[in-house]
Amino acid sequence: MNLVNLSRLRRGQGEIAGHVIDEYAAGRLSRRDFIRRGTVVGISIPVIDAILTACGSSPSSTGPASTAASASSSGSATAAGQAGATINAGIVVPTAEINPLTVADQGGLDMLAQTGEYLCLSDQSLTLHPVLATSWTPNATADVWTFKIRQGVKFSNGHPLTAADVVYTYQLQTNPKSSGNALSAFGGVLQPSGVVKVDDYTVAFHLEAPNGNFPYLTSSDNYNMIILPSGYNPASWQGTFLGTGPFILKSYTPKVGASFTANPSYWGTKALPAATNFTFYETQTPGVLALTAGNIDVLGQFAVTGGEQLLSGGYNVIKLRSSAHRELSMRCDQAPFTDPRVRQAIALTLDRPAIVQALFKGNADLGNDSPFAPVFPSTDTAVAQRAQNVAKAKSLLAAAGHAAGFTTRLITENFLEIPQFAQIVAQEAAAIGVKVNLTVESSSAYYGKATFGNSDWLDAPMSLVDYGHRSVPNVFLTAPLETINAKTGTGSWNAAHFASAQYDKLAAQYIAAVDLSSQKTIAGQIENLLLEQTPIIYAYFYNYLTATAKNVSGVYPTAIGHLFLYNASKS
Repeated sequence: MNLVNLSRLRRGQGEIAGHVIDEYAAGRLSRRDFIRRGTVVGISIPVIDAILTACGSSPSSTGPASTAASASSSGSATAAGQAGATINAGIVVPTAEINPLTVADQGGLDMLAQTGEYLCLSDQSLTLHPVLATSWTPNATADVWTFKIRQGVKFSNGHPLTAADVVYTYQLQTNPKSSGNALSAFGGVLQPSGVVKVDDYTVAFHLEAPNGNFPYLTSSDNYNMIILPSGYNPASWQGTFLGTGPFILKSYTPKVGASFTANPSYWGTKALPAATNFTFYETQTPGVLALTAGNIDVLGQFAVTGGEQLLSGGYNVIKLRSSAHRELSMRCDQAPFTDPRVRQAIALTLDRPAIVQALFKGNADLGNDSPFAPVFPSTDTAVAQRAQNVAKAKSLLAAAGHAAGFTTRLITENFLEIPQFAQIVAQEAAAIGVKVNLTVESSSAYYGKATFGNSDWLDAPMSLVDYGHRSVPNVFLTAPLETINAKTGTGSWNAAHFASAQYDKLAAQYIAAVDLSSQKTIAGQIENLLLEQTPIIYAYFYNYLTATAKNVSGVYPTAIGHLFLYNASKS
């Protein structure tokens, strides 16, 4: 280790970044965790590489700052192709109008990111890359984060990007009166008054409390947060797809598809394809058939169940280990689920290894009834894994006064493997005398208005919903589990209607923690609390699967559901 160089590199990095460097130098952070954590706290990739070299390790080999260039760094098909192709892709149909304020589904978020861009990109390895922000730094307590905004960027209508546009976007998205979907991430974190223009290309975010992972909330993980021009009405976005990205809109037909052409005025590396076409599919089967018939080049996501042909050879399959999962919520405010023993009993009926094998052929990690996926570095893997135990489930049910079982209703959506999983839940529950009446709806009917009282997702006695990948568990810890508070915006996705002051306190402590060891300690406490309470069953965290034709290269999906085609080509 070159201590002289390390000391020189550490100077000027700030207290939090300096602590991360010290942790790595002392051997308490792995190389991978150092790269990931370093990008979060604002250490630039060149400095990270210099520190790795000083410590005797190889450089990070991460992609450059441009979204398009970053998006091709890994996880894509490897065949070389020519620029200028038209790439035809298939994705799930967006469930509602494409509005940056209200999009809450995978098809919608994918459309946002075709022309819109974020302050930073969270890549396939959970590492952050600068996009419309060139750098960011926290203060010593991580409750103020300062972002430098990229200069020389223009929106597709010619409007130049400045700090005023970033401030407008974030004040709009954090306003509790806006009913924006991003409030699920920003509730209790950031208020409009906390978004401050420092100068024409600098924005400071003054948070409501310390937050060690805040930059992820400005990234592609927080998919609503594409930057809009100051004063722009997001309700008009579907007509223009106004953004700063490497593509511009050619046409959009709701429920049918969309077409884009390369943006000749893009600030970064120009897109390789001349054009892209997206076809929307309500279900997986027609998408699989379209790929196998050669009608599309890329299928944005597919499940193992129904996608066996794509896994059997003849296609490039991109597999991303992820935190993507399904949440089986039980209404903690409605009998019989007011008793945690009842909720535990349902959880104990599930044979999780068998579910992972049946639905994913092993392409998933077991879930342990908390949102801490194995892919997260902060997950406490020492917490014992919950296993099927029907005898114990029956005993708990009897102790709760339901020895003869009960009848309840489970509502879910027709999306990928979810209907099959819902059927398994109903079958397994029958072993302890619980009859689950199952209703499977279209995604649009299931989500409804995505607000309490107007959504089967949020109102049903039992609700099974899809949750896309995130690079850190913050949103999983807040939106579906924190106590519902309309004034602060917390608990906005709390379909279980779970309320625990102890949990809220632990979640706040985790979010405030800036070092990995502290995060892991608190994570273990949360994992044990949720095993005891079991408001939500997390049975598995599945690999995100994308397929392309063999002659297609450069496709870059992210596990949250983006499909970046900036560097796609055909040979």
